[in-house]
Amino acid sequence: MKNFSILIIFISCFLTANESIAQADNNDTKYTYKRGDYNGIGKWYMGREVAYVMGFQGINWLERSEREIEEDVSTLIKNMEIKTDDTIADIGAGSGYHVFRMAPLAENGLVYAVDIQPEMLEAIELKKRSKRVSNVETVLGSEKSINLPKNSLDKILLVDVYHEFSYPAEMVGSIKNALKSNGQLFLIEYRGEDSSVPIKKIHKMTVKQSIKEMEAAGFRLKENIDNLPWQHCMIFEKKQ
Repeated sequence: MKNFSILIIFISCFLTANESIAQADNNDTKYTYKRGDYNGIGKWYMGREVAYVMGFQGINWLERSEREIEEDVSTLIKNMEIKTDDTIADIGAGSGYHVFRMAPLAENGLVYAVDIQPEMLEAIELKKRSKRVSNVETVLGSEKSINLPKNSLDKILLVDVYHEFSYPAEMVGSIKNALKSNGQLFLIEYRGEDSSVPIKKIHKMTVKQSIKEMEAAGFRLKENIDNLPWQHCMIFEKKQ
């Protein structure tokens, strides 16, 4: 494994700002605005500062050869217990690193690759054609919506992206709307409780903070599977 500091360097290099994010909306009381972390956007939700989004310039880092070892993606995919007919959405799909590992397992289903950056979706479309994958569909999301139909998804995957949502309340509301009543939300975030994880603090989340924000949106924690090297694998379900 390469030096852990490589991760920190890459994340710092490839963060991009969304100019509209840090502008306060006087009619929106869910969020507060103040200076905070250098890598944050100055917008706070439930005591947590939102981090900058990693831009498409970081796509090579998403596809780095060390990622399987560092994050044990194979185990994460096993944790999802994907069924052949599942309809799944990877929100903040990036380069499609997880998308093309889920698609063969959901061979009779569908995997939506959702991202707000057209450049990321273009990369996925290129890979989709080269691999001749027929059950992957790209979707351009927005800062407030995943743009998928109501009650359409069996599983939703969020890998190290939730903490970058500029409108977390609205996004989770959109996610909840698209998830079936018995569906599962897999929230994967670097462990904020663990200082040994070589990622900047603002790009981590604790279980406590995650539960706080998800419960506010109408979810409950079913399980936190503790078998990944650096990340929490938290499974949330809709409250009944």
